[in-house]
Amino acid sequence: MADEHFADIGAFIKEHRRRSQLSLRRLAALANVSDSYLSQIERGLYRPSADIVLALAKALNVSATAFYERLGLLETAEPTEGGAAGGVEAAIEADPQLSGDQKAALLQMYRALLTS
Repeated sequence: MADEHFADIGAFIKEHRRRSQLSLRRLAALANVSDSYLSQIERGLYRPSADIVLALAKALNVSATAFYERLGLLETAEPTEGGAAGGVEAAIEADPQLSGDQKAALLQMYRALLTS
């Protein structure tokens, strides 16, 4: 049986791949992995390495941070007194219309506003 974290990251990758209208083979080629390996990741059978996560994130134009959080390798932001910072950050990360650079810039500005 597949580990829940593996299945979660696999479903996350598959959802973003479909949103990007990429075939499994095309995403595998963009990330420089075999299509059979990517298929096994999507089905929750294998946990991708940090390098593979980064390659997939770049190929899908999604922040690697979102992937690392899904794998449990990075903690999400704690809510602040004024509201749920994690909710805003998660919304930025999940927005498919933003590029990775745009997401990073928005997150940086948002976090700066919270600390000022």
